[in-house]
Amino acid sequence: MSISGGPAKALERGHSIGCDTIQIFTRNANRWTSQDLTDADVEAFASAQQATGIHPVIAHSSYLINLASPDADLWRRSVEALIVELERCQRLGVRAYVLHPGAHMGAGEEAGMARVVEGLCTALAANADADVTVLLEITAGQGSALGTTFEQLAWMATHTTPTARVGVCFDTAHALAAGHDFRDADSYAAMWCRFDATIGLDRLRAIHLNDALRDLGSRVDRHTHIGAGYVGLEAFRLLVNDPALRHVPMLLETPKGKDMHEDVENLARLRGLIAGGPM
Repeated sequence: MSISGGPAKALERGHSIGCDTIQIFTRNANRWTSQDLTDADVEAFASAQQATGIHPVIAHSSYLINLASPDADLWRRSVEALIVELERCQRLGVRAYVLHPGAHMGAGEEAGMARVVEGLCTALAANADADVTVLLEITAGQGSALGTTFEQLAWMATHTTPTARVGVCFDTAHALAAGHDFRDADSYAAMWCRFDATIGLDRLRAIHLNDALRDLGSRVDRHTHIGAGYVGLEAFRLLVNDPALRHVPMLLETPKGKDMHEDVENLARLRGLIAGGPM
């Protein structure tokens, strides 16, 4: 949800279309620098959250951050930006922060994951008194992106200190593109069994509900509207009716227009699948 006009505006926009939970950027996602949050911003956000009842609010990292980068300057700037964004989350009372692990840019998976862990440890140490959890997001695997396999996500989470402050965000479009099938009851159950055995369901703290323009294993990150892609309505029906996931916030990252009517339509489609609703 857009924070144009201030973070509190995101809550008001979400409330206007019936959201129970929303995801925001804490600042411009395409710039390294930003204006500091003011006390007025923080107070307005708290008031708007109380008025709307939207909970939880989850933040997403800047698109510029790449903790896996072998370039020393880019890695340093990424860590510094992560520290700032975690500080902003803490001030706003946002307790979960979604982060793409990053791309190793040819340095190799092992080197890239080690850089991610080093960056995470540095940023979490700089915010040692905060209670914000970083959620590593599963990625489609485009280019040299890390985080496509459950094993990669588990390794980065368990090697980060403190490991209790690292969780996982499951993205439906990314997962399908990465080669994880969950589009019928059998494959759905098998995938979550593997997830639990490798990562642990206790680390699952958010789910992005997005359909995919490319099919299973494409490794191409292209989102589309619910029911309009290769994920399909049955997978979403299984997700929204799964009692094991009832506590996990589910968020749209589908294509958006200026008037938010796409969000309204996608929310209605998902809610229509709950408890055997019409498909």
